[in-house]
Amino acid sequence: MRLVILDNYDLASEWAAKYICNRIIQFRPGKDRYFTLGLPTGSTPLGCYKKLIEYHKNGDLSFKYVKTFNMDEYVGLPRNHPESYHSYMWNNFFKHIDIDPNNAHILDGNATDLQAECESFEKKIKEAGGIDLFVGGIGPDGHIAFNEPGSSLVSRTRLKTLAMDTILANAKYFDGDLSKVPTMALTVGVGTVMDAREVMILITGAHKAFALYKAIEEGVNHMWTVSAFQQHPRTIFVCDEDATLELRVKTVKYFKGLMHVHNKLVDPLYSMKEGN
Repeated sequence: MRLVILDNYDLASEWAAKYICNRIIQFRPGKDRYFTLGLPTGSTPLGCYKKLIEYHKNGDLSFKYVKTFNMDEYVGLPRNHPESYHSYMWNNFFKHIDIDPNNAHILDGNATDLQAECESFEKKIKEAGGIDLFVGGIGPDGHIAFNEPGSSLVSRTRLKTLAMDTILANAKYFDGDLSKVPTMALTVGVGTVMDAREVMILITGAHKAFALYKAIEEGVNHMWTVSAFQQHPRTIFVCDEDATLELRVKTVKYFKGLMHVHNKLVDPLYSMKEGN
């Protein structure tokens, strides 16, 4: 497990974007070899998406041979609703890059048969050859995707009832009106994300500090589902200084001492331009 600590949110976002960029380019994707990327929503990844869009517009990165699978979607919210995760992904990322819409997979929270939709999503991931890099964020209670506290650590894509903490956290996107916030969602399982060849989790802000502490300094615990990734062979936690506030000083010092190694993963930044 790697813990990458940057000074602030912008630097953490840029490090994560550089890492994704380099992983895609090093993979050498093509028409018979797609790179498969798992993606999150929420406020944390926005800075990362902005940098990826920048790399694309500069001609350094193409998503033509990338397939994406999003972590979750609300149930019962119209696809074109401004707060649906379909809208989020298209407005904040997909419409700004050259991805084929057929290769951008998002769960359908309005499907007639939600169970069948979840099973189909798992099947599509398998048919794509599995996920090369799953990028995630977490909630203050340590949930990844909508795998709320108490979720099985071997869970698959399924229908979940949202915890009150999550509903309260999401109310800001619905004019602060709790009655407008969906109470159910479709989500990939912890096991679905664990199956990825590599996982990168973005954790920023002091309000996520206790969750980061639970994720890396205590044992695996289904009440803090992000802690499961201690057992993944290739996990990178990317965080800012504020998110480390609950960690032991020696833990922070240990991982900061490895930054010269971690920075080799993003420096140099690769490019798809000719001759780079």
